[in-house]
Amino acid sequence: MIRLGSGRLDRIVAVGAHCDDIAIGAGGTLLALCRARPGIRVDALVLSGGGSEREQEEQAALTAFCPGADLRLTVLKLPDGRMPAHWDEAKAAVEELRERTDPGLVLAPRTEDAHQDHRGLAKLMSTAFRDHLVLGYEIVKWDGDLGRMTAYQPLSPEIAEQKVRLLQEHYPSQRHRPWYDREAFLGLARIRGIECHERYAEAFATTKFMIDLGG
Repeated sequence: MIRLGSGRLDRIVAVGAHCDDIAIGAGGTLLALCRARPGIRVDALVLSGGGSEREQEEQAALTAFCPGADLRLTVLKLPDGRMPAHWDEAKAAVEELRERTDPGLVLAPRTEDAHQDHRGLAKLMSTAFRDHLVLGYEIVKWDGDLGRMTAYQPLSPEIAEQKVRLLQEHYPSQRHRPWYDREAFLGLARIRGIECHERYAEAFATTKFMIDLGG
């Protein structure tokens, strides 16, 4: 398996359509990054859940998923499941985010996601962050839209277990969902680990990135 490093990262962006999207799709990656780079700046944007218990859950969860980081979280109040009807507001939020930071890495939903909110946000990211490495995370759900991924972040057993524990601990509003359990999250991480010759991993889709083999 070919390994490519990111170089020195001091800023990253993480976006989600809903509270818990970032943690489900890239929680293990955030834990690994923030442990390795104390003080890294994490600008996080979530489009829905603002002013509700979900915003409180998200603040506590991302604080736990980004230990030692300079976390700057914004949670908006767009209605769940209606992002296409609020395109202008979502686009303005993404563009404002781009204006205030120039990250070395962007974590976002993938464009092939079947959920209209995830997919819409993913399409916005490539228009605002044109010269950045954008990794599209996956969210397991009933749609059956998991695909063939192109990039993998290995997770140690410790981090994989911590991710599952933090998801269960910080999002009590989601525990009633039939797919929101340890087996689903750890099972997907195990499958993605098999695909990259590791025990566990998170997987991402990326449309393009530039390499410098002679540099």
